[in-house]
Amino acid sequence: MASAAEYAKQTLEQAEGGHDWQHIQRVVVNSERIAQSEACDQEIVFLGALLHDIADSKFHGGDDEIGPLTARRFLISQNAPETLIEHVEQIVRHISYKGGQKSSFYSPELAIVRDADRLDAIGAIGIARAFNYGGFKNRKIFDPSIAPVAYATKEAYKASTAPTINHFYEKLLKLKDLMHTDTGKALAQQRHQYMLDFLTQFFEEVQFDGFA
Repeated sequence: MASAAEYAKQTLEQAEGGHDWQHIQRVVVNSERIAQSEACDQEIVFLGALLHDIADSKFHGGDDEIGPLTARRFLISQNAPETLIEHVEQIVRHISYKGGQKSSFYSPELAIVRDADRLDAIGAIGIARAFNYGGFKNRKIFDPSIAPVAYATKEAYKASTAPTINHFYEKLLKLKDLMHTDTGKALAQQRHQYMLDFLTQFFEEVQFDGFA
């Protein structure tokens, strides 16, 4: 649906660098690659990838429903069938990590788009996005006195202001084991190792022996 691509591009062109139109493009490419090996509705995968970050709650006062609602309103404007609207809306609602909390909805299409989005959160691009967002939020790069934590709820995860390095341990290094598809799992392996190598080099340069 060309109109969805144009809508996402116009809406997110000036968004924060880790959640902008370029991010959407990468997730679309990742989704298409994964979908080749999965039984799925490719139109729903494509629309889910295009609209998954159309109104991220991080930039809208923590409102978890603004993304699904925005996607729904757009698809209604395009006279999409209700079954398609509902499915894409559910993908947008349930794609986020939110502290590792399990979601109540699942479909092959969600699995594909979720893996595609998580792939863009790890590896070299994941490192770049993490520090870009940390800078956007004026967070410290690293503080040896602040150890990573395991968040019990999505609210605690969303409220965190920890240094960016902590984000690797609190989320990014966990994503490899949360992939759904075989293709997603395979692609995540190399990106995961790249992050481990980066952290080893980082701690060597700052002369830190690791968190207790």
